[in-house]
Amino acid sequence: MKNINYKLLYLLLGCTLMIYGSCRKAQQPVPEVVTTLFPPDPNSVVKGFYLVDEGNLGSSKASLDYLDYTTGQFSKNIYGQANPQVVKGLGDVGNDVGIYGSKVYIVVNNSNKVEVLNLHTNKRITQIDITNCRYVTFHNGKAYVSAYLGKVGDPKAPNGAVNEIDTTTLQITRTVTVGRQPEEMAIVGEKLYVANSGGYSPPNYERTVSVVDLASFTELKRIDVAINLDRVKADQYGDIYVTSRGDYYNIPSKLFVIDTKTDQVKKEFDFGVSNLWIDGDTAYMYSYEFSYITGKNTTTYSMINVKDETVLNTKFITDGTEAQIKVPYGIAVNPVTKEVLVTDAKDYVSPGTLYCFSTAGKKKWSVITGDIPGHFAFAY
Repeated sequence: MKNINYKLLYLLLGCTLMIYGSCRKAQQPVPEVVTTLFPPDPNSVVKGFYLVDEGNLGSSKASLDYLDYTTGQFSKNIYGQANPQVVKGLGDVGNDVGIYGSKVYIVVNNSNKVEVLNLHTNKRITQIDITNCRYVTFHNGKAYVSAYLGKVGDPKAPNGAVNEIDTTTLQITRTVTVGRQPEEMAIVGEKLYVANSGGYSPPNYERTVSVVDLASFTELKRIDVAINLDRVKADQYGDIYVTSRGDYYNIPSKLFVIDTKTDQVKKEFDFGVSNLWIDGDTAYMYSYEFSYITGKNTTTYSMINVKDETVLNTKFITDGTEAQIKVPYGIAVNPVTKEVLVTDAKDYVSPGTLYCFSTAGKKKWSVITGDIPGHFAFAY
């Protein structure tokens, strides 16, 4: 009897150690992977860029990569390496990233938080809790974060909001109500422009851009534009470019230009735009537009001269590489070299690819990223 008890004791102890060991193993951060892409440039003005990989909704697989121009190396999964104490990793759906001062702000949508990292060490400083947060932008010592509010996918979710965060104290100082399911934002002068989508209640989409006075932090007006707005980018001439995703049936995606002096729509482009990046006088754009009528996606790439608002005949991919890109999901332009960066989300559940194109549109390099790579922030 005594021998049996000892055996049971050893068995229980062994099981406990195995379970403990499994838990410990499960809590290990995803290892960082470093790939050398090109010769180092220690004098590069742009030191590098962060790339946030969204990770599929509900999978908690958001991740953070970094391209270092001074070393020529791309590092995948840097968040876990720098923050092993955060056992759940970066979180669920990394939706945006921005840099202000010495801090990196990562908006993690379905984890309802903004992660704030040290720019030089990538170590977590704190997290700021914001329900269903979407995008971030900055102005005069403040970060502005748009948020859907309500639960993900809830058609009865209330109007959305923009939260103002003091970048020194990292506390939310003010909140303003805007339209339903607000997306990207742009600041021109002392006005904040917010694209409202209403994406939780199709076909009753929102169709306005909220204009917020930053001094009083009140919504001045809503500009009627088109349904299901998404992206907003400002050029250097006082205009903002706003994308509409349409209804995926009979109303197609389009691009609109708003003059911020009059807050009126001044021009409309009759082609789809899913995402854009404005560098100098050029807007680089792609469209990946789905139609429920055809059951297919249509992909296009285009460029606009924002100075005179004309479509350019030139392309930023000229070597046929676009045929390899299954789902274009992110775009950015190096402000110094003018190299164009395009990400491919592929099937949304496996690692994506980051492509770099020269000013002649030729592929310079490509590298495997985390799942659904989509959001850039350049570091100087």
